[in-house]
Amino acid sequence: MKNGFFITGTDTEVGKTVVSCSLAALLRKEVGDVGVFKPFLSGIEREHPDSDTSWLKKMSETPLSHEEITPFAFKEPLAPYTASKLEGETVELDDMLSHWSRIKQKHTSFIVEGAGGISVQLGEDFLVSDMIKALDLPIIIVARPNLGTLNHTFLTVHYAKSKGLKIAGIIINGISENPGLDEQTNPESMKQLCGVPILGMTPKLHEISKESIEDMAQKYLNTELILHQMEGVK
Repeated sequence: MKNGFFITGTDTEVGKTVVSCSLAALLRKEVGDVGVFKPFLSGIEREHPDSDTSWLKKMSETPLSHEEITPFAFKEPLAPYTASKLEGETVELDDMLSHWSRIKQKHTSFIVEGAGGISVQLGEDFLVSDMIKALDLPIIIVARPNLGTLNHTFLTVHYAKSKGLKIAGIIINGISENPGLDEQTNPESMKQLCGVPILGMTPKLHEISKESIEDMAQKYLNTELILHQMEGVK
């Protein structure tokens, strides 16, 4: 198994890419070499400067091309399987693994970002969870901080465990400048309910830049625990 993590979320728009970028920046600093892989992208061209692919490439400083990072890109902003069908194309799990095999030896560690939540459909007969199992990477779950997140996060953790996936921990993303009682109390409740460590609590970024993401990684991620989980969760 490669060193690194698979980043999934409790839902769409929870900040997986910002967190993935911050983890890439952290590993680049601490390990010295990190690659990125986001096999599925919908709703934007992979080469667009604001695409997830472009941001992952920028923050990791990988020489991998946009197409190597994201081999499957679709026009419509829909779940990958739905978007691919509209274009008359479907992707099999083996197709994704074929691309992975071409790049996985080019870096000593990898951050792999999924699409949406852990049970999003990627192909006719495979989900994000199947991709995680095939890649054999421990997962980091990105969760919202506010009301409702306990239910979503617990269900994601429970589902992952039921599939035999290795969970490195949770990163709670989008903490408000003036958090309410829900954001103040949810982290400890989440830790107790889910039984997995909290690897960081990251703020809601008002400006997305290389500098702000690097600052977030340095200030709000538990570097020691993350590196320990990368080595220890096999």
